[in-house]
Amino acid sequence: MTKLSKAVRINVVNQTMVRNTTREKGCVFMVYGYCRISRAKQSIERQIRNIKQAYPAAVIVEEEFTRTTLNRKEWPKLFKKAKEGDTIVFDSVSRMSGNAEEGITAYEELYNRGVSLVFLKEPHINTDTYKQTLSNLLSMTNTDVDFILDGINKYLMALAKTQVRIAFEQSEKEVEDLHQRTREGIETARLNGKQIGAVPGKKLTTKKSIKAKEEIRRYSKDFCGTLADGEVIKLTGISRKTYYKYKAEIKEEQGL
Repeated sequence: MTKLSKAVRINVVNQTMVRNTTREKGCVFMVYGYCRISRAKQSIERQIRNIKQAYPAAVIVEEEFTRTTLNRKEWPKLFKKAKEGDTIVFDSVSRMSGNAEEGITAYEELYNRGVSLVFLKEPHINTDTYKQTLSNLLSMTNTDVDFILDGINKYLMALAKTQVRIAFEQSEKEVEDLHQRTREGIETARLNGKQIGAVPGKKLTTKKSIKAKEEIRRYSKDFCGTLADGEVIKLTGISRKTYYKYKAEIKEEQGL
């Protein structure tokens, strides 16, 4: 048997202890990709694609049709679940929060918990960049120069925090501007005599609704088929509420 030097033996023991500790504690660091859309017409696929290109192993968390953090369902779960060493990836800072104060508060709390935040479109405020800035603070010299060095360090810390704040404030302004342009566009269309929204009493017809109704007529035992409601719902892939809505419309159309 080859005899190891004392230094090598100590190194082997230390590496084994690290591996065993990691295994015993189950220290598996997760990478999450948080994707959010706030309007039904928006596509969440672009965000997912961008995150997966940068982090193929990311576990995607989707949030749909939310405008504030108050009515989200998935974000509070992810915020609570993320632990030290984990990473949360966003396509942009606006996906984390459209409200500057809420975003900054969440950013600081996750940073202090050791969770890494990555913003694909604003990499200058990634927590690793933020941490690097703070780690580059000047060391004190125990001389009269320390007064100046302390001032420089405080300036660097304030600058790093300001960069984060500016990003969230800019995101909030962009959201507000978008909402304002939408309101103005709707008002302009209304003044020009255009119909805004669905016409009262008129059913909205889409390719999806036409196909679903055809399948309901063909397969439902209430019409031309032999299947029960639950089976037709599974077959069409629509929600129970939509199914019964379409079914009622078909009966109305047929005078049943």
